[in-house]
Amino acid sequence: MGAPLHRRRFLGLLGAALAAAAVRPARAGGGGYDFWFTRLMYESGDWDVDQRMPANLITSLIDYTGLRVDPNEHVLALADPRVLQAPFCYLAGHKLVEFNADERRNFERYVRNGGFVFVDDCNHDIDGLFARSFEAEMASIFGGDALRKLPNDHPIYTSFFRFDGPPATSFELNGWGDDLVHDYLKGIAINGRLGVLYSNKDYGCEWDYDWRNKRWLAEDNTRFAVNIVVYALTS
Repeated sequence: MGAPLHRRRFLGLLGAALAAAAVRPARAGGGGYDFWFTRLMYESGDWDVDQRMPANLITSLIDYTGLRVDPNEHVLALADPRVLQAPFCYLAGHKLVEFNADERRNFERYVRNGGFVFVDDCNHDIDGLFARSFEAEMASIFGGDALRKLPNDHPIYTSFFRFDGPPATSFELNGWGDDLVHDYLKGIAINGRLGVLYSNKDYGCEWDYDWRNKRWLAEDNTRFAVNIVVYALTS
């Protein structure tokens, strides 16, 4: 984990991505911001978790990048057509994930048309209800082999800061959940671009603390969140 991507290069990449977006389906809204955080609300589970995490992610984007960042979290029902305008979506929980027909249609349409969803299993395990049910949903929408492990040289690990793979969380290191350190993330790629990033590591809870406590960390643990967002905006 080294120095951040040079600001000039990052802005150049962002400009190219935004120019390319002009030929994609229009995404209205955003109030002139480059990024706004959208949490997905779904009927079947406990979607409203890690309530302080978005503020920490937003603060890190403002601190480290030149992005114009909306300071507010936005919550949308997955079935709402406005989801299709979002540059980035977050979906998490502990319980059952069982999309209804409208949710399933919007999720597939969003991902296939260039959207990015970061999905985080708050149980930080691989056999819990959230993991089993979400993975079954992805198989039903995209096919049984669509959700695959990401190699540690995937571009998401060098999109801003440099990582050798997914950072471990304190929950894994302290033996919570299934007592494993998951040395991989999974994802679904559409036309060579990651559209779904899936984590069993419970990053949302790892980043869910009062922002004033960040100064006590030996190293800012939200830096990987910056990588995720930069990848979503520039890939």
